[in-house]
Parts: sequence; C-alpha cells; structure tokens
Amino acid sequence: MITVREWKERLEEERAYDLVSELIEKIEKSRLNAYVTVTKEEALKKAEEYDRGRRGGRLAGIPVAIKDNISTEGIRTTCGSRMLENYIPPYDAHVVERLKQEGAIIIGKTNMDEFGMGTTTETSYFGVVRNPHDLERVAGGSSGGSAAAIAGDETVLSLGTDTGGSIRCPSSFTGVYGLKPTYGLVSRFGLIAYANSLEQIGPMAASIDDLGFLLEIIAGRDDRDSTNSGREFSYRPVSKRFRVGVVEEMQANPEVQQVFDEFVEKLRKIADVEAVSLPSLKYALPAYYVIAMSEASSNLARYDGVRYGYALENLDSWNRYFSRVRAEGFGAEVKRRIMMGSYALSAGYYGKYYLKALKVRTLVINDFRKAFEKFDVLISPTMPSTAFKIGELTDPVTMYKADVNTTPINLAGLPALSMPVRELDGLPVGLQVIGNHFEENTILGFAKQVEEHEV
Repeated sequence: MITVREWKERLEEERAYDLVSELIEKIEKSRLNAYVTVTKEEALKKAEEYDRGRRGGRLAGIPVAIKDNISTEGIRTTCGSRMLENYIPPYDAHVVERLKQEGAIIIGKTNMDEFGMGTTTETSYFGVVRNPHDLERVAGGSSGGSAAAIAGDETVLSLGTDTGGSIRCPSSFTGVYGLKPTYGLVSRFGLIAYANSLEQIGPMAASIDDLGFLLEIIAGRDDRDSTNSGREFSYRPVSKRFRVGVVEEMQANPEVQQVFDEFVEKLRKIADVEAVSLPSLKYALPAYYVIAMSEASSNLARYDGVRYGYALENLDSWNRYFSRVRAEGFGAEVKRRIMMGSYALSAGYYGKYYLKALKVRTLVINDFRKAFEKFDVLISPTMPSTAFKIGELTDPVTMYKADVNTTPINLAGLPALSMPVRELDGLPVGLQVIGNHFEENTILGFAKQVEEHEV
C-alpha cells in the first residue's frame, strides 16, 4: 500500500504525469474490478498541471478515488446500479469540492454494492470487487472498490461511505485503514442517500496518519446539509495510557475471536483493559435493518424512470411503466430492502416495527454513553470472520448478520475505525476502535499507539 508520504517522495524524483500514467495503466490491467469509471484524461491533465507548478494545496499531485455514490460534476456516478448507469451529476459533493480545493487528482469512481446495500460488493451491477489478498474472495462492502483500490496500490487515498459498516467491513477484509466519522462531522451534501440518519462519508487509506490527514480536509461546516454539525477537524492524535473497554456482545467466529483475544492480552501491557457489557446490542442489528430499510424505501421512491433513473421508450400506463422501470433498474437486494422497508412503514405496522426500532436505538445510545463515562475507547473485532469466498453468502439473513459488530455504531452516531492488526491464513483481521462523539483524535491516537508498540 502507498502512503501519502511515499507518494510525495516519488513526486520529488518523478513527474506526476508519469506516476499517474503508470497508476492508470495498472488499473486498466487489474482483475480487482475496483473501479466503475476511470477519469483518465482529467487525471492526466491535472497531473500535467501539477508538473508545471499550476496546482497547489495539501493534496496536490495525489490520486484520490471516490466511491460511486458521491456526486462528481461531469463524471458518471452510478451507485453501482443499472438505475443510474448513465447518470452524470451537474454538481460536486461537498467532500469533492474540498478535495479539488486542495489540488487532489481524482483518479476515478470506485465500485460498490448497489446503492450501498450489501456486505460483499456482489450486488453491484458492474460485477464483484475482488480481494487483493485472494482474488477468489470478496473485498467486502459496500465500499469494496475504495478498499481494494488502496490495498491493490491502485490509488493513494479514497473516500467511502458507511451506513452500517460499509467503510469498516471492506477495510477489515482487505487490510486497510478506514474511518467512519461522527454523524454530522462530514457533510452529506452530494451523497446519494440510502439511509439519511445513519450514513457518513469517511476516509480510507494506507496509514493512520493518512486517515487523519484526509479527514481534516473533508470535515467541516456546510450549510447545505441540515445534519452537518458545523465543526472543523484538526488532526491531533491523543497520546496517553488509554482506558479500553472490550465489548462483550461484539464477538467473532472461533478463529477470529482467538486472534482478537490474543491481541487483547498483549494490549494490557500498554493500556488499562477491562470487559464491558452493552446489553442493548443484542437488539441493535434488527433495529438497524428496520430503520435502514424504512429510510431506503423512502429515498429510492424517486427512481421511477420519469423523475430519475433508468427509462423506457414507451409509456402506455403509468403503473405498468413505474413497475417495469423499478423491476429492471434495481437489483434483487435493493428490491428486497425497499419491500421490507415499505412493509415496516405501512399502516398497522409502523408502531410495531419502525417505532420500536427507534426505541431500541435510544437504548443503544444510552448504553454507549454509559460506557464512555468509564472508558476512552471501546474495541471489538471489526467483522465476525475474514473475507468470504465469492458466492459463499447466498442467504440474505446470513449477510445481514455479518454486520452485527458494526451497525450499533451507526445507530449511535459514533466514530469508529477499522485497522489491520493480524492475519489469519493469509487474510487480514481488523480491529474496530470506537470513540465517543467527535473524539476522532482519541481513536486515531489509540490506533497509533497500538501500531507504535507493535501490539
């Protein structure tokens, strides 16, 4: 994996144009399928401008890949779906504006589960993303392309989005660093919505320092997003002896759990470690899926072939047209979630499912709040297993269960990162580090300490 520092060192010896050309050539020959769109001409143009001294900023000359549900002016943005296969946004997302202001070279749009709905990137209309560690395994989802591009040396930095673990899952599966920020720290303006109350845009990179560096650039005030906190972020990792809570309810399969337990024992040398129970977490996963699917059914109602999305030539009957557009434009998983969300919000079931899920969300928030009165950070395995084989998860419920350790963080709006700490049979195992609201520097500082002491 290439860090920002390593890329800058290369820029001192070689032209940006040559380096970017090599990167694009590698992407074009790659079997990873990490990209839906490669912005070859624009990227080379920006690299040439950098070589001529016409581009400045903290990201000048540095390639950045952007998940394909984040709007990019003039660049196709598909959400991994046939529904938006040819959509070209007329504006940039807030985070893309920030990248451009700092001179970044946008290298392309990365592959993803359709509309962010999946754990393996197998639901993408453009095909599965392969794991650089084993091409017969998935890279995780839904930000699988953003993670694989980092792990496969096909970009230096990337942006992902996280609704229930979509940054942390692929980070764990591919052995990269990924951070889901506190809800509201990064503007969601220009993010094509899946579940508004849960999702956040976040950085993915080859090191802790690069995560903090990229977060500093994309975070901040944006009045166009009503959920934005208005806070800026300065990367200042905390250094101290941390009080660490090991969440009892966040477990993994026996092999991964053993690896995690061994890590915890070594961690005791540099931190005060204690088990902590969050009883409400046993209800968090079903509550998350009720809320997420309900919001998705509302958000995706606009894709009817008239207002947005895939269109047909003949419109004979509105009902038949609408039905056919959505049947052909959406994949099976998206249709499944829309139907379940519509059911949960329907008359007679709203109180039974959606309202009850919101009450569980409050319990989860309260449990985390209580835990952070005692601990600086909470930790767990990021995922219950290492990367699945392609085609291994055929049952949707099994796929949903894979998100059991990541979804509670989104319900509570907390920041969390995944970092590689071990390998199991040649596949990365990720550590999830959870912090209190707007305590990104605390979890980044803890992660740095883990690495520096080679825990």
